[in-house]
Amino acid sequence: MGENTNIVLTEAVYYILLSLMKPLHGYGIMQKVSEMTGNRLIISAGTLYGAINTLLDRGWIKQPIVQEESRRKEYVITDEGRTALVNELERLRELVANGEAILR
Repeated sequence: MGENTNIVLTEAVYYILLSLMKPLHGYGIMQKVSEMTGNRLIISAGTLYGAINTLLDRGWIKQPIVQEESRRKEYVITDEGRTALVNELERLRELVANGEAILR
């Protein structure tokens, strides 16, 4: 768990992890991220699948067991991914609190 504490997530990775609180396939992830950000963040397929490979390697997401007839690969967040997401949320809260304190 300690290795997640110093990793800063990109905005795309943050939203990909958020979107995977329920299993989704790649296109579903892109749609969910777009929906969450009011179309401000549009993730390309190349960015998405590069991030998915990294997140799989880190153990932050996994492919749940699916029926063989399904050709779509679905992904879901793991406990380690959730920890990374919580750590990032805490970091972002600190950024906002410090910014508000100084700019007021």
